Amino acid sequence: MKIIVDTNIVFSAILNSQGRIGQLIINGSKFFKFYSVGLLKDEIGEHKDKILKISGFTKGQFIKSYETITKRITFVDEILVSDEELIKSHALVADIDENDALFVALTNHLNGKLWTGDKKLIAGLLRKGYSKTLSTHELYEQFLGKQLTIRRRKK
Repeated sequence: MKIIVDTNIVFSAILNSQGRIGQLIINGSKFFKFYSVGLLKDEIGEHKDKILKISGFTKGQFIKSYETITKRITFVDEILVSDEELIKSHALVADIDENDALFVALTNHLNGKLWTGDKKLIAGLLRKGYSKTLSTHELYEQFLGKQLTIRRRKK
């Protein structure tokens, strides 16, 4: 399954790679293919000082966490997403959060699911009939199901 991760998910994973979100990306990469927009790497760089302050990480710890998480995500250049898809996605999220348009467009482009912790975004999209989203809880349940299936096969 193709999972598109948004900014909040990646930031959460970097801030706490041992937490549920971080572990879903690290261990879930056995079962899921994670993607995000290329601009997200730039955004992380722009907020590096804030991340260092919030986390208490040294620069070395930040780099290790950043690399641990980002190496499991395929970053897609936005230029690959059609203008038509970008326009449709922007219209879909305009009254919810315009900053999520690229993630929705990439989700549609890759025919995947958008993993977000933004409940307002999920609810707003669902009201419009868009159901290609996953909450952390939903993804975790799928992850556990896949792990159980593997354990049963090993017995």
